[in-house]
Amino acid sequence: MRNKMRILGIDYGEARVGIAITDALNITAQGLETIQRNGSDKIVLRRLDEILEQYEIDTMVVGMPLNMNGTISERAKITQEFVHKLKCKYNKMKIDTIDERLTTVEAHKTMNFLDINKNKKKNIVDTISAVYILETYLNKLKNSLQNGTK
Repeated sequence: MRNKMRILGIDYGEARVGIAITDALNITAQGLETIQRNGSDKIVLRRLDEILEQYEIDTMVVGMPLNMNGTISERAKITQEFVHKLKCKYNKMKIDTIDERLTTVEAHKTMNFLDINKNKKKNIVDTISAVYILETYLNKLKNSLQNGTK
């Protein structure tokens, strides 16, 4: 029996992009890495190519940074442009977005709880945020299955 395809979670930021991935059964999410953008999506897309060679992935979910009142922020517009690039490049893959409001706040709470060194926080906050994005998406999938919706 072939493994289920995995889901990739992406926290797209101005300087860094956090990446998380599900386990082979799509039950849990774990942080994979943080990609330094260096002002270029090409760096991110090249690294995503490498990740896609390494793992069987059929879905990417990108956190959408909406304003607290649910409106589209400037950052969300930039994220939508990145999502468009993903859809063009990976047109056979499902590309979804999910509301990511407060994921960075939750990531900081987690790091404070774990007493992570201040200097290390910057390098892992995006990865932890990507895990929260992916967990939110998995919970949404699970809830829609339980409610019988798709």
